[in-house]
Amino acid sequence: MPACGGQRLDDLEKRSSVSFVPPPLHPDYRDLPGAALRGRALGTAPFDGRKLGADFDRVRPPRGEFTVLGGMMVGKNDIAPLLHPFRSWANFAHAIRLLARQAFDRLRYRRGTRLIMGNALVARLLHDLKRQAVDIRYQTGLKELVKEGSEVVGAILLSPKGEFAIRARKGVVLATGGIGWSEALRERLFPEQARRTSLSPTSNTGDGILAGERATGVIEPNLESPALWMPSSVMKADDGEPSVFPHILLDRAKPGLLAVDKTGRRFVNEANSYHDFVDAMLHANRTTASVPAFLICDRSFIRDYGIGLVYPGARNLDRFVRAGYLVEGDTIEALAVKIGVAADALTETIARYNHYAETGTDEEFGRGTTRLNRFNGDAANAPNPCLRRIGPGPYFAVAVWPSDLASAAGLRTDASGRVLTASGMPLKGLYAVGTDAASIFRGTYPGPGTMIGPALVFGWRAAMDAAGRLDEEPGSARRN
Repeated sequence: MPACGGQRLDDLEKRSSVSFVPPPLHPDYRDLPGAALRGRALGTAPFDGRKLGADFDRVRPPRGEFTVLGGMMVGKNDIAPLLHPFRSWANFAHAIRLLARQAFDRLRYRRGTRLIMGNALVARLLHDLKRQAVDIRYQTGLKELVKEGSEVVGAILLSPKGEFAIRARKGVVLATGGIGWSEALRERLFPEQARRTSLSPTSNTGDGILAGERATGVIEPNLESPALWMPSSVMKADDGEPSVFPHILLDRAKPGLLAVDKTGRRFVNEANSYHDFVDAMLHANRTTASVPAFLICDRSFIRDYGIGLVYPGARNLDRFVRAGYLVEGDTIEALAVKIGVAADALTETIARYNHYAETGTDEEFGRGTTRLNRFNGDAANAPNPCLRRIGPGPYFAVAVWPSDLASAAGLRTDASGRVLTASGMPLKGLYAVGTDAASIFRGTYPGPGTMIGPALVFGWRAAMDAAGRLDEEPGSARRN
């Protein structure tokens, strides 16, 4: 593994308008030796989408479930001011700025132009490419790689105007978004219970991985997991389309919620990372039906924290109940019957959980003992920010399913991003980066940036190697 991540980010900031900002606090996902509490995770500085002009519409919006008021992006630091604007002057001022900006944006644009997180990164890079007059072919997909002998020399592409070929002078870099919705790859590599829902754009169909494999590249088989997972709940929207909500950090770690399998028993530390939550779900499902799992809470939890598509403070839950998204029961026994679990087991599970909430110690799964758990919990809740009693009814359940955020399985590559054949030799002229390449973390998810960080580093290394300049960079020499 090349130790050049920091240098590559510095180089990107020098060459582009991308600006990285470390959050004040963002722990790694596991408390392992060397884990960081802050300073490792980086976010992109907000970007004004109006600078893109007409190309603003080319930036794919974030998931609708994560926006409010007609496409206003909301970051973690925006949630408290929007929910509690009168709690402090700072909250009020922050909320007014956001709402005023959104109101003006909607007079001219289909969504808010204050871009944050991944949208800001994409928009900044697109802005730079436009300034450099780079030829970008939109609505163009990969059909096949072109080989001459054992060397990849170009690609055949499909566009709205038809099929055309491009010859590469230096090399071809595959970065098409990984497995995504490829039915063939999902059936071959994913557990059956995890093929139902993907959070990837529907345009990600595994083209790069499949083309690389046909060109004699090899899909890396020896990973802990073929994908990076998120537990997601699903509700049919008014237009009949499914609305998929990934349960990342807003509810699972908050005190007063637990997750159970089909027997009505817990199987995981609910406050663990989204990947580890689903990994535990899939592992438990080998012996006990755990897909879907159910998030259980009382009415006060929804009031304070919300759950999935139901925002905090929601008063009328009828439409969610009618849609079958929220399952409601006046008693624990009634809820158990509706979700098909044993009432005595669910009653016992909640009683045990409530005992842990009183003592502050989760004797089964250690909830609230890691820095990530506590970071995503409620600091105002004592003695454990991730545990509080589940109180009087009514009670609610939401079904969650495994969904892939991104693939970890991909083409086997070396430290320069070169695609390797079955013999372990580089396939001349072909590189794979991002989720088209097998994850360097081998299907684990140790912390934020597990996908985009390696994509930036190996994208740079692939470009430098293709240009014949990799060995010129300090600390970046090719390793065969």
